[in-house]
Amino acid sequence: MIGKLSGRIGYRGADHVLIETGGVGYLVHVSDRTLAALPGVGGAVSLYTDLLVREDLLQLFGFPTLAEKEWHRLLMSVQGIGAKASMAILGAIDPDGLAQAIALGDWSAVKAAPGVGPKIAQRVVNELKGKAPAMMALPGEIPSAAVGDGAVIEPIVAHSQTSSQADALSALGNLGYGPGEAARAVAEAVRETPEAEAPALIRAALKRLAPA
Repeated sequence: MIGKLSGRIGYRGADHVLIETGGVGYLVHVSDRTLAALPGVGGAVSLYTDLLVREDLLQLFGFPTLAEKEWHRLLMSVQGIGAKASMAILGAIDPDGLAQAIALGDWSAVKAAPGVGPKIAQRVVNELKGKAPAMMALPGEIPSAAVGDGAVIEPIVAHSQTSSQADALSALGNLGYGPGEAARAVAEAVRETPEAEAPALIRAALKRLAPA
């Protein structure tokens, strides 16, 4: 299994890039967001990868973070979601926004992806709502896509998951709240104050969970 590729971009396509490394060129499919953040031809790049195996086809898909790769695998587990639809969703909404949308039951955010209808969007939310809290608790990652001599591309994820959100989710769980309701409350608190630390997020979430 090819889990990560590091090399230089041989060419860029509409939905893929060719990564040259060790004398071999690997064609890697990427989302629109990832493609927009990658360097031009000849630039250095490193992507986590997932291999799709079919009887007549082998396809590599690339992701700037492990969190995004895990979301791809989760999306692919939903009936009616193939690799193309998964990449469309990840191209339209970052992992942070996807986790919050699912936790809040906001299927319209998923529907914003090209080619994803309301029924599929609702199915994504319904089938993954129990897994969103665990994904939200993942620590933030520095994108692995690099350009030039060690310089890192600006993060593709606008608001990556932070330890503050993970700490807030953990604290609410210790207080007896279920993972789903805790995730929804924290997501709403983050939307209002994206830069808040854990104590502030916990207080804001508790106001929603146990209003006076």
